[in-house]
Amino acid sequence: MSAKKLLIIGFVWPEPTSSAAGTRMIQLVDLFLNKGYDVTFTSAASKSDFSYDFDDKKVAEKEIKLNDESFNFFLKELMPDVVMFDRFMVEEQYGWRVQQECPNVIKILDTEDLHFLRSARQISAKKNDVLDLYNDAAKREIASILRCDISLIISETEMDILQEKFKIDSSLICYLPFLENKITSATMQNWIPFEERTDFIFIGNFLHEPNWSTVQILKTKVWPYLRKKLPNAKMNIFGSYASQKVLQLENKKENFFIRGRAKDARDEISQNRILLAPIQFGAGVKGKFIDAMQVGTPSVTTSIGAEAMNGSLSWNGFIEDDLDTFVDKAVELYQDKTKWLNAQQNGVEIINVRYTNQQIADDFMSQIENLDLSKHRQNNFIGQILNHHTTQSTKYMSLWIEEKNRKQTPN
Repeated sequence: MSAKKLLIIGFVWPEPTSSAAGTRMIQLVDLFLNKGYDVTFTSAASKSDFSYDFDDKKVAEKEIKLNDESFNFFLKELMPDVVMFDRFMVEEQYGWRVQQECPNVIKILDTEDLHFLRSARQISAKKNDVLDLYNDAAKREIASILRCDISLIISETEMDILQEKFKIDSSLICYLPFLENKITSATMQNWIPFEERTDFIFIGNFLHEPNWSTVQILKTKVWPYLRKKLPNAKMNIFGSYASQKVLQLENKKENFFIRGRAKDARDEISQNRILLAPIQFGAGVKGKFIDAMQVGTPSVTTSIGAEAMNGSLSWNGFIEDDLDTFVDKAVELYQDKTKWLNAQQNGVEIINVRYTNQQIADDFMSQIENLDLSKHRQNNFIGQILNHHTTQSTKYMSLWIEEKNRKQTPN
């Protein structure tokens, strides 16, 4: 019996060294490979020097085009059993083509995080206004969720929002957190001890607006007060795609350093005593905290930063929204070895209890393997309506662009 085929249509080529989204995608690829699937990864985006090298994983790669019928021919040739869309924008672009050429394929949407939630929180934070979830982005993203058979949700908070606020049926969404290796006693023995660590660190992809906002908060509202209390400590800012506006924040006299891209995020985090992340808005689950816990680095963050990560368990440091208290807690954790070690152990428990649960991954794969697609879609009739009507506008806009491009291309 031939292996089943998974086609992933990527928003970008994954960069695990640049973002948590890249790490998440590689984890999903591994999940299907371990179940014996043949995996093909495609994207219309250009590769960068930091794009993941799939050669060792035996994953087929193919560059595809936007608004081009060559993708339809590719689908007919491949005939996948499962198609995964990397974020709702990709489903909008390619979903109708998949539905047309492979009507019986299982369609999975990997949301990464709920974009409409992040957008609503960003607008609310900047305008100091009430949170409005019912925005245009929500209409698009919820429609994409309904058009797909299963959507992967990385945060329990987002699961609750979809079910309680938008009445999404539980059969359409699947909680699938980061899939991490267990932290063992052997792992902990290799961690850099408290006495050999100094300084604070923040890390994040600067193409992601919440990270840029966080660095601004660190620069203007946290570090001026923190460095007065700890004058010898440094604030190390790491992140890929740092623009000039990021780089110009560096001030060596104030021990505020913009370090640029980290070759190995966990290695850099492991050398610092505390991860500081006064995140003001965002969504999903923050990979920087997963990395920090995996190398024994406590953190101080906000309720948005820690959202949905620790459940009922104690945080690996402090969660504070008031910035004055935030600074005080950062100093306390930096100076008190006992509290620092306790925070470190909290991180171990969070990872081992909430992110190494193989049963969650197995349940998801079992759901895919045993899905009665016809019955599943009958129960999601609104999704069928959206596939029938809503995507027609996307389809004909795409075909119009395709025809326009064809006319503009010289023979």
